[in-house]
Amino acid sequence: MYVKPVYDHIRSNNIKTFVLLALFPLSFIGLLFVVFLFDNTWQVALQTALVIAGPVFVLCGIWMLISWAFGDSMMLNIAGAYEVRPDDTEYRSVFNQVENVALAAGLPTPKIYIIPSNTLNAFATGRTPRDASVALTSGIIKKLSKSELDGVIAHEMAHIANRDIRLDMLMITGVGVTVFLANMLWYAATNSIGSRDKEKQGIDLTLWLCWLVLSIFNVAIVPLIRMAVSRNREYAADATGAHITRNPLALASALRKISGDSRLVQLDRAKTMASACIANPGNPRAFFSDLMATHPSIDSRIERLESMTIK
Repeated sequence: MYVKPVYDHIRSNNIKTFVLLALFPLSFIGLLFVVFLFDNTWQVALQTALVIAGPVFVLCGIWMLISWAFGDSMMLNIAGAYEVRPDDTEYRSVFNQVENVALAAGLPTPKIYIIPSNTLNAFATGRTPRDASVALTSGIIKKLSKSELDGVIAHEMAHIANRDIRLDMLMITGVGVTVFLANMLWYAATNSIGSRDKEKQGIDLTLWLCWLVLSIFNVAIVPLIRMAVSRNREYAADATGAHITRNPLALASALRKISGDSRLVQLDRAKTMASACIANPGNPRAFFSDLMATHPSIDSRIERLESMTIK
């Protein structure tokens, strides 16, 4: 199996980052134009969309700043993860493993966090390799062999090297902002029902339409963006991780174990974080949901790893 150089992945992810930054506001404004078009002329719909475009781009700028400054800590807090130090006797061997894999990958040693869960899952986060963090469940540490855990750590180090972690932060915090705004608009619109002021009624209608657009955006558009940004990079992280450890079969074995016990109840209310995890942390999905999943199937990932030949 051919494995693209890390620099190719970095370049690809830099392009995806710009595309993501453009898709969020532009797709929302386009959707807003379409919704307003149902009850207005195209001139009025266009004018309304352009008026709202300014605040939308300002919010996107704020979203960028929030993501860059607090995205990683937000993700770790949502997962209930806590940091462990090199002098922590319980996890000293894990720290040594992460340090050795990072050395093999040519990357700085990331901070290590433990997610208190007996299930098997992991994710990486951060802005750059210099401030990255790797979070592992206590279950994955206990239930995997050393070589299997090395494979999982190498997979997460690949995400760090490829700058996948930055895309995750932008995606997760970006969706969080749109969900928050939708809730705020719903609250504002429902609390102004019954007003007899015609001018206020016009404002209320705009609030309801903006809420409708955000709801459609979160339900229909965001999953497509997430899938486009996230799905195939798991293959790349698997392949790069296997090359770091020189042992693709160990990662394949780890994925086989993880697939049967990857649930993280901490993330039930933060479904957007699924894209950051090594395997889906939610309940088993229906066929249609699988089509929209951020991860390729575990079986196809294992098949690819088992077919790899590393010289």
